[in-house]
Amino acid sequence: MAYTALDVKALRDKTGLGMMDCKKALDENGGDMDKAMDYLRKKGLASSAAKAGRIAAEGIVESYIHPGGRVGVLIELNCETDFVARTENFTRLVREIAMHIAAHDPAPQFVTKEEVTQSFLDKEKEIATSQAMATGKPAAVVEKIVEGKMNKIYEEVCLLEQKFIMNGDLTVAQHLATKTAEIGEKLSIRRFTKYVMGEGLEKRNDDFAAEVAAQAAAANK
Repeated sequence: MAYTALDVKALRDKTGLGMMDCKKALDENGGDMDKAMDYLRKKGLASSAAKAGRIAAEGIVESYIHPGGRVGVLIELNCETDFVARTENFTRLVREIAMHIAAHDPAPQFVTKEEVTQSFLDKEKEIATSQAMATGKPAAVVEKIVEGKMNKIYEEVCLLEQKFIMNGDLTVAQHLATKTAEIGEKLSIRRFTKYVMGEGLEKRNDDFAAEVAAQAAAANK
């Protein structure tokens, strides 16, 4: 299957890898775009796994404030050397992940699946069970609903398991793996915090009917 320079560019846009890597992937897979993407993902994940035991103690803390100033994110991304931490490519990656966190609703609560506590899972299962039982469906159906909810819980609350907001074909973990292969160092997200304007504050809840009645009474005086 023949391919064009536009195919190479499209593959690069989807994976974030270099032009030569994308060209080689298409060559190795007969120009088939889907097979080339799988090839690059496996290559990126293999490269990332090979670096997993190395120490990533450098990096940067980056901030992202969404236009309007109502949502902000602080994130720490680690790499192996200060040289890489100061590159434009690394800084862009940190900002992309911060933007993902800002845009994702609900916000991720953990970085990895390993960070999720049993108490959190138990609470989520309790909530899911209550919601499913409220439908009035049979117990067997309720059990299936809860099971489906719990199977998806990691995708909802773990940053690395979420679909990357800038490329829905990849999870954040897969995107990080491709960047690990591209940059050549171990990369890891250590921690993040998302701030939402007014979150946790008690909102004003006026009695609208009483307010209208008071205005009408004042007008009739």
